[in-house]
Amino acid sequence: MDLNTVWFLLILVLFAGYAILDGFDLGVGILHLFHKSDTDRRLSLNSIGPVWDGNEVWLVTGGGALFAAFPEVYATVFSGFYIALMLLLGSLIFRAVAIEFRSKNKSPRWRRFWDRAFSLGSLFTALLLGVAFGNVAAGVPLDANRNVSVGLLALLHPYAVLVGISTVALFALHGAIFLSLKTDGAMQNRVRSWIPLLMCIFGACYILTTIATLSQQHHLAARFSGNPAWWFVPAVTLLAIAGTVYEIKKGRDFRAFVCSSITIALLVALVAIGIFPNIILSDPIENSLTIYNAASSPKTLKIMLTIALIGMPMVLSYTIAIYWVFRSKVKLDEHSY
Repeated sequence: MDLNTVWFLLILVLFAGYAILDGFDLGVGILHLFHKSDTDRRLSLNSIGPVWDGNEVWLVTGGGALFAAFPEVYATVFSGFYIALMLLLGSLIFRAVAIEFRSKNKSPRWRRFWDRAFSLGSLFTALLLGVAFGNVAAGVPLDANRNVSVGLLALLHPYAVLVGISTVALFALHGAIFLSLKTDGAMQNRVRSWIPLLMCIFGACYILTTIATLSQQHHLAARFSGNPAWWFVPAVTLLAIAGTVYEIKKGRDFRAFVCSSITIALLVALVAIGIFPNIILSDPIENSLTIYNAASSPKTLKIMLTIALIGMPMVLSYTIAIYWVFRSKVKLDEHSY
């Protein structure tokens, strides 16, 4: 395994970690307006309050790793998807402000405004991330200079939008399981009553996306047909989805959350396996950005890997420490949102 592949795997881990961690707090935001009482909405916010900003560190770290290891990919993505990325940044900022501002004033109108901002910002963020992921899976038209040759509207093709909707459904389910894990009493019972419907919605989206992938994105399926050993990944993905359903029925919220986290990680891995060694797949294929033609120099990769091996344990330690400290059920007090 060469340095280029190591960096591909490292970036994959970082973005999968972001999808798992920020996925549940985006899901909590998507479901936020379904809570009817002010107390339930405050409990919802406080379930993610200590961790949401730490979760986004994984996105920043992943972006930094992409810039260090594959600068041409970073340049192509940030220039070609500039409008989409600015929309994503705006929605992330808006939901962050909503979390902090929502309970600063007791006015019902004030709180309703920020509740909507938080929920819509979470929904829009999840949708944009899913659409971006769908474009990475399907491929993006690049010209001979490896610049994106289409506009924003062309990136909103049916397959990408379907992946975006599926991402919203998956994150909403992931967030509901997290809320069930972090709450108790009447609120927990209400959230648990939502989960079967959310499972059905995600299940339908998963089936439709799988059919669309097999029928339209032949390059993704080709890797698996060419090497049957890779079929264990989709097989384990199905087991993780089934495990989520089973553990929820048994009332074991933590195990269900682990299963949904594994599902997210494996769905990211499925696309990575399908496009490897490409990072940005293009039509025509010769314009694609790969782990070799878009990489930094071997010396840079080696130096940055040393830095990453020092920094990654710090990120992991911070994440583990925060989740351990705030592992108990959510309670409201004078310091709550």
